Formats: sequence, C-alpha cells, structure tokens
Amino acid sequence: MRIIGIDPGIAIMGYGVIDDYGGKFKVLEYGAITTPVGTEKSLRLKAVYDGIKSLIEKYKPDVMAIEELFFNKNAKTVITIGEARGVAILAAVNCGIQVFEYTPLQVKQSVVGYGRAEKKQVQNMVKAILRLNEIPKPDDVADALAVALCHSNSNILNAKLGSLK
Repeated sequence: MRIIGIDPGIAIMGYGVIDDYGGKFKVLEYGAITTPVGTEKSLRLKAVYDGIKSLIEKYKPDVMAIEELFFNKNAKTVITIGEARGVAILAAVNCGIQVFEYTPLQVKQSVVGYGRAEKKQVQNMVKAILRLNEIPKPDDVADALAVALCHSNSNILNAKLGSLK
C-alpha cells in the first residue's frame, strides 16, 4: 500500500510518501510545501492544493493520511490551518484518493507507544522505523511521515480485527 502522510499547515505543509509492504517500509519522498508569509491567503491555499495534487499525480498513493487539528489558543491560526487542511483533503478527493484522519494523540500512540510522547521521541522513532540517516526537517516533515506510519499501523490492526470476525 502506498500512503501519503500530511501534516497540515499554511506556511509549511509537511508530506511523506511511503510504501508499506506489510510493516516493511520504503520511503519514496518527503518534504514540505511552503508558502511565503505576506502572500494573499487565496494564493497560498492554491499553492497547497496544487502541491498536494502534483504529489498525488506523481506517486499515485492508495490513501492519504492527514493529521486532525489540535486546539490552539489563536483562533485565526486554527481557521487558517483548517483551510489549508481542507484544500489538501479536496486535492485527494478530486484525485480519487480515500482520506483517513488521525489525531495527534493517535499518531504519537501509534509511532511511539505513548500518546503524550514528546516531539523529539516521535522524530527519533520515525527515523528508526523508516531507517533514515537523519531526522527529517523541518518538524512538519517528520510529523507527516509519522501520520503515514500511523495509518499503516491502523490498517494492520483493522485487518487483524477483521480476521477475528
């Protein structure tokens, strides 16, 4: 299964594309779609949409895994990130890709085994699980790979639970 993991943001949207061979992984690409501060928001959202759509067309993932929003004290920030998240989901749906959403707690639990893990712990586990030479930067990229791994783990668990029926 090919998974594109997304850590949503308007300035930096992290992404990671992995192939999952039953718990063995191959990293195809990871990085960030960035938009310059000061650019009109509609143009930033278009850049996010176009960037995600381009990645989907290039790598043809089976699914998109995207992190849900966490509560932020700044309502304007939450709204803007929500809009960026929405255009990423729209790009996937328009390309015929099924979207799965995971909370930050689920991602941490899945990758580290502890839902309140520190960011550095998640990054180190992403590096170890995917056998990377270094922790992907910026943090949003490591987070996107963690979201992809979370989907892989959820998919394996759901398959096992389905076989118990």
